[in-house]
Amino acid sequence: MLFAALIERLRIWRRERETLAELRRLTARDLFDIGINPADVRSIAREAARA
Repeated sequence: MLFAALIERLRIWRRERETLAELRRLTARDLFDIGINPADVRSIAREAARA
Protein backbone atom coordinates (compact mmCIF):
# COMPACT_ATOMS: atom_id res chain seq x y z
CA MET A 1 0.00 0.00 0.00
CA LEU A 2 2.79 2.43 0.85
CA PHE A 3 4.60 1.53 -2.35
CA ALA A 4 1.47 2.16 -4.44
CA ALA A 5 0.97 5.55 -2.79
CA LEU A 6 4.59 6.46 -3.52
CA ILE A 7 4.25 5.44 -7.17
CA GLU A 8 1.04 7.48 -7.54
CA ARG A 9 2.70 10.52 -5.96
CA LEU A 10 5.60 10.22 -8.40
CA ARG A 11 3.17 10.01 -11.33
CA ILE A 12 1.39 13.14 -10.15
CA TRP A 13 4.71 14.96 -9.72
CA ARG A 14 5.80 13.96 -13.21
CA ARG A 15 2.51 15.08 -14.81
CA GLU A 16 2.77 18.39 -12.93
CA ARG A 17 6.31 18.98 -14.21
CA GLU A 18 5.32 18.10 -17.79
CA THR A 19 2.29 20.38 -17.71
CA LEU A 20 4.31 23.19 -16.15
CA ALA A 21 6.96 22.88 -18.86
CA GLU A 22 4.32 23.00 -21.59
CA LEU A 23 2.63 26.06 -20.13
CA ARG A 24 5.96 27.84 -19.65
CA ARG A 25 6.69 27.43 -23.37
CA LEU A 26 3.72 29.70 -24.13
CA THR A 27 4.02 33.46 -24.23
CA ALA A 28 2.02 35.64 -21.88
CA ARG A 29 -0.15 36.59 -24.84
CA ASP A 30 -0.83 32.92 -25.65
CA LEU A 31 -1.78 32.27 -22.04
CA PHE A 32 -4.14 35.24 -21.94
CA ASP A 33 -5.72 34.05 -25.19
CA ILE A 34 -6.66 30.75 -23.55
CA GLY A 35 -7.79 32.44 -20.35
CA ILE A 36 -4.79 31.76 -18.12
CA ASN A 37 -3.05 34.41 -16.07
CA PRO A 38 0.72 33.79 -16.26
CA ALA A 39 0.93 34.09 -12.48
CA ASP A 40 -1.40 31.10 -12.16
CA VAL A 41 0.63 28.68 -14.29
CA ARG A 42 2.07 26.71 -11.36
CA SER A 43 -1.27 26.23 -9.61
CA ILE A 44 -2.96 25.24 -12.86
CA ALA A 45 -0.25 22.65 -13.53
CA ARG A 46 -0.70 21.29 -10.00
CA GLU A 47 -4.48 21.03 -10.39
CA ALA A 48 -4.20 19.43 -13.83
CA ALA A 49 -1.80 16.80 -12.55
CA ARG A 50 -4.24 15.74 -9.85
CA ALA A 51 -7.23 15.54 -12.21
